[in-house]
Amino acid sequence: MAADHASKSSPGAFADARAQWDERFSRPGLLFGDQPNRFLASQATQLAPRSKVLSVADGEGRNALYLASLGHEVCAFDLSPVAVAKARALADQRGMQAELQVSSVDDWDWGARTWDAVAAIFVQFADPAMRRRMFSGMWSSLRPGGLLLVQGYTPRQLEFRTGGPGRIEHLYTSELLRELLPQAQWLLLREYEEDIAEGSAHCGRSALLAGVARKPD
Repeated sequence: MAADHASKSSPGAFADARAQWDERFSRPGLLFGDQPNRFLASQATQLAPRSKVLSVADGEGRNALYLASLGHEVCAFDLSPVAVAKARALADQRGMQAELQVSSVDDWDWGARTWDAVAAIFVQFADPAMRRRMFSGMWSSLRPGGLLLVQGYTPRQLEFRTGGPGRIEHLYTSELLRELLPQAQWLLLREYEEDIAEGSAHCGRSALLAGVARKPD
Protein backbone atom coordinates (compact mmCIF):
# COMPACT_ATOMS: atom_id res chain seq x y z
CA MET A 1 0.00 0.00 0.00
CA ALA A 2 2.79 2.42 0.75
CA ALA A 3 5.14 2.51 -2.19
CA ASP A 4 2.83 4.69 -4.19
CA HIS A 5 4.85 7.83 -4.58
CA ALA A 6 8.48 8.84 -4.29
CA SER A 7 10.92 11.51 -5.31
CA LYS A 8 9.46 11.89 -8.82
CA SER A 9 5.95 12.72 -7.64
CA SER A 10 4.36 15.90 -8.92
CA PRO A 11 3.77 18.91 -6.65
CA GLY A 12 0.21 17.68 -6.14
CA ALA A 13 1.34 14.34 -4.73
CA PHE A 14 1.55 13.49 -1.07
CA ALA A 15 4.58 15.09 0.61
CA ASP A 16 7.20 12.89 2.29
CA ALA A 17 5.34 9.67 1.58
CA ARG A 18 7.80 7.42 3.40
CA ALA A 19 7.47 9.36 6.65
CA GLN A 20 3.69 9.41 6.30
CA TRP A 21 3.46 5.65 5.78
CA ASP A 22 6.04 4.87 8.46
CA GLU A 23 3.90 6.81 10.92
CA ARG A 24 0.73 4.96 9.90
CA PHE A 25 2.38 1.54 10.01
CA SER A 26 4.02 2.30 13.38
CA ARG A 27 0.65 2.14 15.11
CA PRO A 28 -0.18 -1.05 17.02
CA GLY A 29 -1.57 -3.96 15.02
CA LEU A 30 -1.79 -4.36 11.26
CA LEU A 31 -3.23 -1.34 9.48
CA PHE A 32 -4.96 -3.37 6.75
CA GLY A 33 -5.43 -6.55 8.75
CA ASP A 34 -3.82 -9.95 8.37
CA GLN A 35 -6.21 -11.46 5.81
CA PRO A 36 -5.73 -11.23 2.04
CA ASN A 37 -7.71 -8.87 -0.10
CA ARG A 38 -11.01 -10.54 -1.04
CA PHE A 39 -10.67 -9.85 -4.76
CA LEU A 40 -7.13 -11.21 -4.85
CA ALA A 41 -8.20 -14.38 -3.06
CA SER A 42 -11.10 -14.83 -5.47
CA GLN A 43 -8.77 -14.69 -8.48
CA ALA A 44 -5.95 -16.82 -7.10
CA THR A 45 -7.26 -19.93 -8.85
CA GLN A 46 -6.24 -18.33 -12.16
CA LEU A 47 -2.57 -18.60 -11.25
CA ALA A 48 -0.69 -21.67 -12.41
CA PRO A 49 0.92 -23.77 -9.65
CA ARG A 50 4.22 -22.40 -8.38
CA SER A 51 3.86 -19.12 -10.26
CA LYS A 52 6.39 -16.35 -9.82
CA VAL A 53 4.36 -13.45 -8.42
CA LEU A 54 5.23 -9.83 -7.62
CA SER A 55 3.06 -7.90 -5.15
CA VAL A 56 3.47 -4.13 -5.52
CA ALA A 57 3.33 -1.83 -2.49
CA ASP A 58 2.34 -4.80 -0.34
CA GLY A 59 2.42 -3.04 3.04
CA GLU A 60 2.57 -5.41 6.00
CA GLY A 61 2.56 -8.55 3.87
CA ARG A 62 -1.00 -9.85 4.02
CA ASN A 63 -1.31 -10.41 0.27
CA ALA A 64 2.23 -11.61 -0.39
CA LEU A 65 2.07 -14.16 2.40
CA TYR A 66 -1.35 -15.39 1.25
CA LEU A 67 0.07 -16.02 -2.22
CA ALA A 68 3.10 -17.74 -0.71
CA SER A 69 0.78 -19.97 1.32
CA LEU A 70 -0.63 -21.26 -1.98
CA GLY A 71 2.81 -22.44 -3.02
CA HIS A 72 3.79 -19.53 -5.27
CA GLU A 73 7.24 -17.95 -5.40
CA VAL A 74 6.47 -14.47 -4.15
CA CYS A 75 8.38 -11.20 -4.09
CA ALA A 76 6.88 -8.04 -2.62
CA PHE A 77 8.08 -4.52 -2.00
CA ASP A 78 6.88 -1.48 -0.12
CA LEU A 79 8.14 2.05 0.42
CA SER A 80 7.90 1.83 4.22
CA PRO A 81 10.68 0.03 6.14
CA VAL A 82 8.28 -0.16 9.10
CA ALA A 83 5.73 -2.03 6.99
CA VAL A 84 8.33 -4.41 5.57
CA ALA A 85 9.66 -5.16 9.06
CA LYS A 86 6.10 -6.07 10.10
CA ALA A 87 5.72 -8.22 7.00
CA ARG A 88 8.93 -10.10 7.79
CA ALA A 89 7.81 -10.61 11.38
CA LEU A 90 4.47 -11.97 10.16
CA ALA A 91 6.27 -14.33 7.78
CA ASP A 92 8.43 -15.60 10.64
CA GLN A 93 5.37 -16.03 12.84
CA ARG A 94 3.67 -18.12 10.16
CA GLY A 95 6.81 -20.02 9.22
CA MET A 96 6.55 -18.84 5.62
CA GLN A 97 9.00 -17.58 3.03
CA ALA A 98 8.64 -14.65 0.67
CA GLU A 99 11.12 -12.11 -0.65
CA LEU A 100 10.16 -8.85 1.09
CA GLN A 101 12.03 -5.72 0.06
CA VAL A 102 11.99 -1.99 0.78
CA SER A 103 11.59 0.06 -2.39
CA SER A 104 9.57 2.84 -3.95
CA VAL A 105 7.75 2.37 -7.24
CA ASP A 106 10.32 4.50 -9.04
CA ASP A 107 13.32 2.78 -7.47
CA TRP A 108 12.08 -0.75 -8.23
CA ASP A 109 13.96 -2.42 -11.11
CA TRP A 110 11.07 -3.49 -13.31
CA GLY A 111 13.43 -4.98 -15.87
CA ALA A 112 15.36 -7.25 -13.50
CA ARG A 113 12.94 -10.20 -13.63
CA THR A 114 9.79 -11.36 -15.36
CA TRP A 115 6.72 -12.53 -13.50
CA ASP A 116 3.85 -14.91 -14.14
CA ALA A 117 1.58 -12.50 -12.27
CA VAL A 118 1.74 -9.04 -10.74
CA ALA A 119 -0.70 -7.92 -8.04
CA ALA A 120 -1.43 -4.24 -7.38
CA ILE A 121 -3.98 -4.00 -4.58
CA PHE A 122 -5.10 -0.49 -3.55
CA VAL A 123 -1.90 1.14 -4.82
CA GLN A 124 -3.59 4.52 -5.07
CA PHE A 125 -1.37 7.14 -3.59
CA ALA A 126 0.39 7.45 -6.95
CA ASP A 127 -0.35 10.66 -8.78
CA PRO A 128 -1.23 10.36 -12.51
CA ALA A 129 2.38 10.65 -13.69
CA MET A 130 3.64 7.99 -11.28
CA ARG A 131 0.62 5.81 -12.00
CA ARG A 132 1.55 5.78 -15.68
CA ARG A 133 5.15 4.85 -14.87
CA MET A 134 3.99 2.16 -12.46
CA PHE A 135 1.56 0.50 -14.88
CA SER A 136 4.18 0.63 -17.61
CA GLY A 137 6.69 -1.04 -15.31
CA MET A 138 4.26 -3.70 -14.11
CA TRP A 139 3.23 -4.52 -17.66
CA SER A 140 6.79 -4.73 -18.97
CA SER A 141 7.78 -7.07 -16.13
CA LEU A 142 5.05 -9.59 -16.98
CA ARG A 143 6.00 -12.54 -19.15
CA PRO A 144 3.81 -13.15 -22.23
CA GLY A 145 0.63 -14.80 -21.02
CA GLY A 146 1.10 -13.36 -17.53
CA LEU A 147 -1.65 -11.79 -15.46
CA LEU A 148 -1.98 -8.37 -13.85
CA LEU A 149 -4.45 -8.29 -10.95
CA VAL A 150 -5.64 -4.82 -9.92
CA GLN A 151 -8.01 -3.68 -7.17
CA GLY A 152 -8.66 -0.02 -6.49
CA TYR A 153 -11.16 2.64 -5.56
CA THR A 154 -13.29 4.53 -8.09
CA PRO A 155 -14.31 8.22 -7.84
CA ARG A 156 -17.53 7.25 -6.05
CA GLN A 157 -15.31 6.40 -3.08
CA LEU A 158 -15.11 10.11 -2.32
CA GLU A 159 -18.71 9.84 -1.14
CA PHE A 160 -18.12 6.79 1.08
CA ARG A 161 -14.86 7.99 2.69
CA THR A 162 -14.08 4.49 4.00
CA GLY A 163 -10.50 4.35 2.71
CA GLY A 164 -8.26 5.64 -0.01
CA PRO A 165 -6.39 8.88 -0.70
CA GLY A 166 -9.41 11.18 -0.98
CA ARG A 167 -8.20 12.72 -4.24
CA ILE A 168 -10.10 12.07 -7.44
CA GLU A 169 -6.97 12.18 -9.61
CA HIS A 170 -5.64 9.15 -7.72
CA LEU A 171 -8.72 6.98 -8.26
CA TYR A 172 -9.44 4.41 -10.98
CA THR A 173 -12.05 3.95 -13.67
CA SER A 174 -12.39 1.18 -16.24
CA GLU A 175 -11.71 3.70 -19.00
CA LEU A 176 -8.52 4.84 -17.26
CA LEU A 177 -7.14 1.30 -17.03
CA ARG A 178 -7.98 0.58 -20.65
CA GLU A 179 -6.11 3.73 -21.62
CA LEU A 180 -3.11 2.80 -19.46
CA LEU A 181 -2.91 -0.72 -20.90
CA PRO A 182 -4.16 -0.61 -24.49
CA GLN A 183 -2.48 -3.97 -25.29
CA ALA A 184 -4.18 -5.85 -22.45
CA GLN A 185 -6.68 -8.64 -22.85
CA TRP A 186 -9.12 -7.87 -20.04
CA LEU A 187 -10.47 -11.07 -18.52
CA LEU A 188 -12.27 -9.01 -15.89
CA LEU A 189 -12.80 -5.28 -15.56
CA ARG A 190 -15.71 -3.98 -13.54
CA GLU A 191 -16.74 -1.24 -11.13
CA TYR A 192 -18.99 -2.14 -8.21
CA GLU A 193 -19.86 -1.42 -4.59
CA GLU A 194 -19.20 -3.75 -1.68
CA ASP A 195 -18.74 -3.74 2.08
CA ILE A 196 -15.15 -4.52 2.94
CA ALA A 197 -13.30 -5.03 6.22
CA GLU A 198 -9.52 -4.81 5.91
CA GLY A 199 -8.14 -3.70 9.24
CA SER A 200 -8.93 -0.19 10.41
CA ALA A 201 -7.95 1.52 7.16
CA HIS A 202 -10.44 -0.09 4.74
CA CYS A 203 -13.74 -0.62 6.50
CA GLY A 204 -17.29 -0.12 5.25
CA ARG A 205 -19.18 0.44 2.05
CA SER A 206 -16.70 1.03 -0.76
CA ALA A 207 -16.69 1.92 -4.46
CA LEU A 208 -14.33 -0.54 -6.09
CA LEU A 209 -12.74 -1.53 -9.35
CA ALA A 210 -11.51 -5.06 -10.05
CA GLY A 211 -9.38 -5.95 -13.04
CA VAL A 212 -7.55 -8.98 -14.41
CA ALA A 213 -5.51 -8.30 -17.52
CA ARG A 214 -3.66 -10.90 -19.56
CA LYS A 215 -0.51 -9.98 -21.49
CA PRO A 216 -0.79 -11.39 -25.01
CA ASP A 217 1.66 -14.11 -26.05
